[in-house]
Amino acid sequence: MRRKLAAGNWKMNGTGASLAEIETLMKSHPAPGVDVLICPPATLIGRAAALAEGHVLAIGGQDCHAEASGAHTGDISAAMLKDAGATHVILGHSERRADHDESDGDVRAKCRAALAEGLVAVVCVGETLDEREAANTLDIIGGQLAGSLPDIASAHDLVIAYEPIWAIGTGKVPTTAQIGEVHDFIRTKLEQRYGAGVGRSVRILYGGSVKGSNAAEIFAVSNVDGALVGGASLTAGDFSPIVSALEEA
Repeated sequence: MRRKLAAGNWKMNGTGASLAEIETLMKSHPAPGVDVLICPPATLIGRAAALAEGHVLAIGGQDCHAEASGAHTGDISAAMLKDAGATHVILGHSERRADHDESDGDVRAKCRAALAEGLVAVVCVGETLDEREAANTLDIIGGQLAGSLPDIASAHDLVIAYEPIWAIGTGKVPTTAQIGEVHDFIRTKLEQRYGAGVGRSVRILYGGSVKGSNAAEIFAVSNVDGALVGGASLTAGDFSPIVSALEEA
């Protein structure tokens, strides 16, 4: 059985005062029946990891550089994330792909670096609205999977997050049939790439306007093993119902 995962991506939000939300979340779910991950901005990773020490809550980064060190001003390596207390890292988010021109090859190199440091890579894929309306969704997702994933991976160090770009932060959510089609497609591609054992064990998350009111419906969809949540993960009050819905799925 794949253990469910509720992951929160705080993006460029949060200061020291925001750590109180993590503390509240841990108190609300002292022993959650699912894995819970919070990816705060880099400035908070060390403090968040210290706060979560002794709790099952995991802390992750939002990106890492493909190189272990060097003249890369402003960047953070996988080793630095690990040293700060992170156990996971989000890679290939659509905002990184769009705002920083990250290619599938860039994401793949970062993924290799993360795995080499023992981090769990949460690799994001997703289509634009134009691509969806042109009926190119599966071609786009297939290409991103082929180009962004390393040749060697395991169920323990790789998570896929399907985030239709047109649903991120817009309030628009694909139908359950649309979500199921993509997640089933991703599962098939993973099995073809890594074999049935690994392919059936890698977790596939859905992301894009997930909230407490629609979480249960989304989590009932085939091959949805949890969620990568943006805005609704910023407060314990919004994120806790999503965790609870996943526990009940």
